[in-house]
Amino acid sequence: MRARVCQSAEGVTNMLEIRGLTKTYSSHVQALKGVNLEVPSGMFGLLGPNGAGKTTLMKIVATLLEPDSGTVEMNGIDLIVQKDKTRRILGYLPQDFGLYQTLTAEQMLDYFAKLKGVMDKKRRWLLIDTLLERVNLSYARKQRLGGFSGGMQQRLGIAQALIGGPELIIVDEPTAGLDPEERLRFHNLLSETASENTVILSTHIVSDVSNLCNNLAIMRRGEILASRTPQQVIDELQESVWTATVPREEVPTLRSHCQVISSQNQDGFARLRVISKRVRPREDFTPATPTLEDYYLSLVNQPE
Repeated sequence: MRARVCQSAEGVTNMLEIRGLTKTYSSHVQALKGVNLEVPSGMFGLLGPNGAGKTTLMKIVATLLEPDSGTVEMNGIDLIVQKDKTRRILGYLPQDFGLYQTLTAEQMLDYFAKLKGVMDKKRRWLLIDTLLERVNLSYARKQRLGGFSGGMQQRLGIAQALIGGPELIIVDEPTAGLDPEERLRFHNLLSETASENTVILSTHIVSDVSNLCNNLAIMRRGEILASRTPQQVIDELQESVWTATVPREEVPTLRSHCQVISSQNQDGFARLRVISKRVRPREDFTPATPTLEDYYLSLVNQPE
């Protein structure tokens, strides 16, 4: 079934269209099961637990992996067949962005710029200056990458992804392992980047998508479960999220007639957060403000 498409308020441009994408590995693991998705311009969140198939999907879009079947198109380009054209419009920051530890930041960007066809030295160094300034790493341009923090490495990764002025940028689990300050810096950088491009943020961190994305899709076990805007998510859960503190022995009974999103145990009691569609589970439950995390957990934890 095709996922419902949501359009941003600004309209749809640079639409990435994914149709019927399947992939089964030699180990017989079916990573993608007929994925259909439309990604508009701006920041798009691909949200799902580890093992959902997000990285497989991103690698196919980035021309690094061949699907078994299906198509990926953007602005008239077949991203699977026309790999050279795809790589000219693509910027990619993989989950494991390998760095040459002995190179400096400017040497690393110089290397990537050559790979992307920027052969004129004067133009290349002007580009490097601009990129380092944009990601706030000008001060570290001559520092060896082995001494970079995780956040500095990720910002340098975005800098290399921006070489060539790509129309489509893919970032795969970019904030995993970053401290709160570096995560905030990286969020700001991604927001600035998305104002000019289509950016796919693939992550299992709900707050990253909630803070950054105008549109999102939720993925589990190789399938797209939903495609929405954050506001649509909140609207769907209005008057459906409830909280209460109850004796622990009552939790199994409550699970039988409402969906428990979270349960925190303390001193023989459980603090529950549940979804019950517009029906109060019991008199001791109070309404709660719905969040994207509520919606996400309600989908990925559903029995198959």
